[in-house]
Amino acid sequence: MAPDPTAPAAELRQPPVDPRLLRYASASRGFFVALALLALVQTAATVGFALLTTRAVVDAIAGAELPATLAALAGVVALRSIASFLRERVAARASARVESQLRTAVLDAVRRLGPGWLATRSTSRVALVAGRGLDALEPYFGRYLPQLVATAVSTPILVAVMWAADWVSGLTVLLTIPLIPIFMILIGMATRFVQQRQWDTLARLSSRFTDTLAGLSTLAVYGRQHRAAASIGRTTDDYRRETMKVLRVSFLSGFALEFLASISVAIVAVSIGFRLLDGSLALSVGLFVLLLAPDAYLPLRQVGVQFHASSEGVAATREVFEVLDAAAGLPDAADADTTPRRVGLLALRGVAVRGLPPVHLVAAAGEIVLIEGPSGAGKSSLLAALLGTAPYTGTVELDGADAASRPASTWLAWAGQRPGLIAGTVAENVALGDAAMPEDVVRRALELAAIPDLEPARTLGVQGAGLSGGQAQRVAVARAIARHLRGGASVIALDEPSASLDADTEERLWGSLRRLADDGAIVLLVSHRESARRVADRTVRLDGSAVTA
Repeated sequence: MAPDPTAPAAELRQPPVDPRLLRYASASRGFFVALALLALVQTAATVGFALLTTRAVVDAIAGAELPATLAALAGVVALRSIASFLRERVAARASARVESQLRTAVLDAVRRLGPGWLATRSTSRVALVAGRGLDALEPYFGRYLPQLVATAVSTPILVAVMWAADWVSGLTVLLTIPLIPIFMILIGMATRFVQQRQWDTLARLSSRFTDTLAGLSTLAVYGRQHRAAASIGRTTDDYRRETMKVLRVSFLSGFALEFLASISVAIVAVSIGFRLLDGSLALSVGLFVLLLAPDAYLPLRQVGVQFHASSEGVAATREVFEVLDAAAGLPDAADADTTPRRVGLLALRGVAVRGLPPVHLVAAAGEIVLIEGPSGAGKSSLLAALLGTAPYTGTVELDGADAASRPASTWLAWAGQRPGLIAGTVAENVALGDAAMPEDVVRRALELAAIPDLEPARTLGVQGAGLSGGQAQRVAVARAIARHLRGGASVIALDEPSASLDADTEERLWGSLRRLADDGAIVLLVSHRESARRVADRTVRLDGSAVTA
């Protein structure tokens, strides 16, 4: 989701309302209809207010009775206020519903795209888009879009009414009103550019902070934590500077739009004043048109003002739609077969990952297949392909059927080189993803992972803080074993599970894997340890050439 350097130019060719919004957020459709109706009511109230105010002034000068006119004027003011209140309510509700729909759609799209797609993206940036980015839609829906609809509805009607009352004033407005959108486009070019830079800087800050937090212990060991903190500080300063640029452009645009609107109204007022003096224009017509003139420019001015308030949400929405477009056409995760089934035969036919040589491998229930080879030969990549976190060519078959039709979670239990523990109890880490896992299964999994003395109720810190490296690795192995014991995975894939273990503990772990295989599991074991050869039924060596086993 890296920024495109040509984006600012491309964005200017986009419509003010992205059509994809109507497709992905159904709540926005009724929202636009309601806004258009309320804009018509407000426009009618505006014309009525100008007409009744003019009549009241003319009648007062003529000495006529005013109660009926003033009562009607009060009713128009009340109608205008009610319409404004309803517009705010409609906008607030629609904003909340659309935000909820888009967030649900993004999470569903990420689930359908799968871990392979997510592995090529910055996860912190995706989280930023789905979190703060969608939160920033509130100004876009609550202020910018209502004003945009009001402009599309009110401005043509008000100009037409002014033209019908006094064609000279109507022509003046018609000639001067385009100056506002012209300046809005010029200022919008700068606004979108600086806003995109601000958004990209915020995303970079989020990624850097997440990465630093994940590797903080390693940085502290090597004394590099201060350099990492300084880097975050520099990115924070960049974000502050970009934010100030956005504010400067916003203030500049507000001044420019107000200045243009004021000058335009002044031109209309001067023209009316001269014609009132020479008697070519009646007071009632001149006053009516003069009262309408500011309202004819107001919607366009407000669009420019609200654009800046909503620009962060617009920048985030573009990335939301990129995610949704990427998932368009993919099968819904709810339609996939998620029923765990016992697998008797796993076959990899010409599976090649990231340009590595293809692997042909068949593993049957009851077998432990050892995958070994030098670093970089593709051992972990092969497991990543089975998990769906790495793209590959070839096919993976389960009992003769293509595994692509089934989520990996229904047949594969995996423990990688990084334990991936969370803050919580040991039992919660072992049962991750299975809230109903019985305690006896947790204890049995810990026992098979060669860590029977670890109490399931023990509380761990972030990333498993409180455990040694070997203990954390065995908790991850216990998680995979527990999923197998629960019937959710016939295939167990372990990546260097004994890297931090002593020889005695390693032998106990190999013995557990042997018992699991004898009970019908398929075990894929990636290991550099010589002792792993003794427990394996077959050994597959990846050495940079095509492999058949």
